[in-house]
Order: sequence, then C-alpha cells, then structure tokens
Amino acid sequence: MRSPKPLAFLKTILLYIVLLLFLLPFLLVILNTFKTTQQFVENPLSWPKQFNFNNYMKAIEDMDFMTGFLNSSIITISSVFIIIFFSSMTGYLFVRFKWKANSILFFAMLASMTLPFQALMIPLVLIYGELGLLNSQGSLLFMYLGFGVPFAVFTFHGFMKGVPLELEESAFIDGSTRLRTFFQIVVPLLKPVMVTLIVLDTLWIWNDYLLPSLILQSPSMRTLPLSNYGFFSTYSVDFSPLMAGLIMTIIPVLILYLLLQKQIIKGITEGALK
Repeated sequence: MRSPKPLAFLKTILLYIVLLLFLLPFLLVILNTFKTTQQFVENPLSWPKQFNFNNYMKAIEDMDFMTGFLNSSIITISSVFIIIFFSSMTGYLFVRFKWKANSILFFAMLASMTLPFQALMIPLVLIYGELGLLNSQGSLLFMYLGFGVPFAVFTFHGFMKGVPLELEESAFIDGSTRLRTFFQIVVPLLKPVMVTLIVLDTLWIWNDYLLPSLILQSPSMRTLPLSNYGFFSTYSVDFSPLMAGLIMTIIPVLILYLLLQKQIIKGITEGALK
C-alpha cells in the first residue's frame, strides 16, 4: 500500500489542528461544569479536582428544566411544522403557476430576507403590545412563521424546479386532484430539502433567545435559553450551574444535527444544483 504524500499528510494534520481549535471552547465548557464557581473564577483552564454532577442537579432545579424543555419543545416543533407545511405549498405554487403576482411575491420574500431582525423588533413589540398579544406562545409562533417562511420558500423553490412535471401530469391523467398529487407525489420527493430545513429551523428556534425574551414575559412560559438567564444576578454570575444548563440545553439539537448532518449537506447541494 502506498504511503500518503507528504503534502496530503500535512493537510490532514492541519485539519485536525483546526478541528481541535473549534472543539476546545466546547470542551472547556464541559470541564467547567464539574467545578465550583469559585474554582472556575480562579482558573477556568484547569482540570476539575473531581467529577460530580452537583451543578447539573442545581441547574435542573433552578432553571425548572422540565418546564423550559417542554416549552421549547412545543414552540420548536410547532413552528418548524408550520413553516415546512406552508412553505412547501407556497414554493410549489410559485414554481408550477406562472402568474405575475407570484413573481412579485417571490421577490418580495427574497427582499424580506435582507432585513435584520434588530431593525424590526422594537416596532413589533410596540404593535403587539398595543394589541395585547404579548406573553403568548401563539404570537411567538406567528412571528417565527413570518421570519422563517421566506428562506424556506426560497429553498423549496430551487429544489422543486428539478421535480419532473411529467410525474404530476401522469397523476392528473389517472384522475388525481392537485392537492392529492402534491402530498402523494411531490412531497415524498422533497425529503432531502425538508430534512435540511427541519434541522436548520430547529437549531434556530431552539437556541433563539432574543425573540422569546421580547414576547414571553411569564416565568411559566420561558424556554430553555431564557431559563439560563436566571443564573445572572445584578452583581455576579453563577458560572458553573450556568454552563451545566447550557450543555443540557444544546444536547437535544446537537444529537439531531449529528444524526442528520449528511441529509443537510445533500439537501442544500441538490437544492442549489436544481
């Protein structure tokens, strides 16, 4: 067997070094969850004196972890489902129906993607506050729909251009309706791009802090990112339980991403090519 070329070997070593640099902050956070806050303040780079899970127990209790997990799960699953459901149908409408209004609406959605959320958040809070719609998960879901649909429609639009029209025409000849053809013929072909959007939107909504902090005011409605903020007081921060809470918060989406990362790359690549 031929030995690897020196240049290829050096590239491999360089990639592993870069990988270590990216993973180092995450590993440091994990190690510091096993320290006391005093030990962390004294030397955040030191090895823990002992490995115990006291900080995780404290984080679960202080964060009301199960309530936050349930709220995050409800909001994330509902928002992702609504975004995928409406965006797939909208993308199909834009591709299959050559109406002038569709072109205008599609480019309006693309233009909305360029607007930063920070430019909209104050007017949104003022308007929803005057209407009495704050502190509601329904309002939060509606906002996620508005912010998530443009990118999803853009992605579905590019992918559906590669779906053969002949498949739908064959179904129409057999007496299938437009709606049935979409859900039984087109939707199964959209699996790669759907998985991609599910993972990307889940990462975004699950980890989002700013929008829920503006809308959800009741402690019983807090998501996990909002619950982590409880470790911050006026003059100090309880760092070790905070980092334990952060680790528990990111584990679900980290597992989801690792399981579906190949589908993410495949969906983005096929959508771009098609």
